[in-house]
Amino acid sequence: MDIAALDFQLARDTRAENAPATGKAVALTALATAVPPHILRQADVVTRVRSLFAGRQINIDRLLPAFANAGVETRRSCVPIEWYLEPSDWKTRNQLFIDNALDLFEDATLRCLDQAGLPLEAVDAIVTVSTTGIAVPSLDARLMDRLAFRRDVNRLPVFGLGCVGGVIGLSRAAALAKSRPGTRVLCLVAELCALTFRANDRSKSNVIATALFGDGAAALLLESPANPAKPGGSIPTASNALPVLQLTASGEYTWPASLDVMGWDVENDGLGVVFSRDIPALVLDRLGPVLDSFLADQGLSRSDIDGYVCHPGGAKVISALEAVFGLEDGNLTEARGVLRDFGNMSAVTVLFVLERMRAAGMKGRYVMTALGPGFTAGFQILEA
Repeated sequence: MDIAALDFQLARDTRAENAPATGKAVALTALATAVPPHILRQADVVTRVRSLFAGRQINIDRLLPAFANAGVETRRSCVPIEWYLEPSDWKTRNQLFIDNALDLFEDATLRCLDQAGLPLEAVDAIVTVSTTGIAVPSLDARLMDRLAFRRDVNRLPVFGLGCVGGVIGLSRAAALAKSRPGTRVLCLVAELCALTFRANDRSKSNVIATALFGDGAAALLLESPANPAKPGGSIPTASNALPVLQLTASGEYTWPASLDVMGWDVENDGLGVVFSRDIPALVLDRLGPVLDSFLADQGLSRSDIDGYVCHPGGAKVISALEAVFGLEDGNLTEARGVLRDFGNMSAVTVLFVLERMRAAGMKGRYVMTALGPGFTAGFQILEA
């Protein structure tokens, strides 16, 4: 067991000594995704990138194979491809983030609640997750001016989790639902990663991000069972044919001295991406022991897991995840499919994977996982 796993084990033992008795699980009863209208085809992006960087102090031909190797064919963007060729400052980009994130939130929210057969007034709390823009008042407050939620809805905006935000944000929303029996929590996640491309950034990280990033959003409805002591207290059920997923244990682990693995540098003309080339190697070397420690905390092992719902950060990361989970290469088909069709949408991407897997009919126990800035791994157990 390496140092990271030992640290996790110590923290786990401490939590176990002080943990309260667990109650009924929170149920995920509806899930809908949304994408902006503009389609970016990888071949078109390559043409634009080659033209844009020609003559600059960067060997673009050496980096162009990254586009073919990214595992991405199409992505969605909130702006047309021509927008990326013109200079744009931070203020303009952030306003685009606010306007388009709200559009996507509205679309995903209405379709999620329609799937659940519930009105807006049925929502008791809203958790919003994003890392690709800043909004004060927060996006949830702005959304309440668009949609007829109750005015006493509890709100929790979550910022800064990056790619792991889809998992940890969902876990935080589940914890909020569980703390108040009978509560319905709407978890909204939006990332407009494509807006972060900066034409004057000649770094390799910027080019790699250009080969991967896309825009998208998701809405998930979580319901906690009512107090069993009260009349009608029961575990929620979905009003559609899709399986209800029980959210049970969750956890996370942040490795020491890893702040430079991924994140954003705030620049005058937008957010500058930080990517370490070592991410696939870090997954291979460090994720397994931490996953095993998390599962052991729940009295489980990998043999008790029927499947994995993974954030597909990139083709090499997916291959590394398959190796860690002891799966054959290509086994994480839904993760690869979402990466191919939508690219890396940061926190949102794993929720697109979950949507596809849920539609295909999930049965058994799954680990939902993602990796994000920190460098942090997030885990959420789902049972169908």
